[in-house]
Amino acid sequence: MSSTSIAASVYAMSAGRLGATTAAVLGLIGVVIGALALARPAGRFGTGSGRLGTVVPLSAGLIAMAVGALVVATSDGGLGTGNGLGGAIVALVVGLIAMALGGLALARSRNSAAAAVPHRRAG
Repeated sequence: MSSTSIAASVYAMSAGRLGATTAAVLGLIGVVIGALALARPAGRFGTGSGRLGTVVPLSAGLIAMAVGALVVATSDGGLGTGNGLGGAIVALVVGLIAMALGGLALARSRNSAAAAVPHRRAG
């Protein structure tokens, strides 16, 4: 009687592991840039520099969540089998945090841009 294992080798870098790791790193980059955009309102990645500090975390988070969801959907085994399921779940969470930070930075940049425009008085 032979049992076949669906677990990946310990040292092998499977497609699921590679995709999950890439998505998690991309989501982490989005979190860092989103946090910088919120912490530095007039810096290089801040809300005062236009949309760079808001678009990067939003797009990185979206891509991280999409790739993480793809790995979760195509994973053969459960957690600990080496198919990238754990990393994909981490990528989903980190991507969601990156999108939330990017959304907050976008809302802050829109509020600061609206406050900078002088209002005309009717009369």
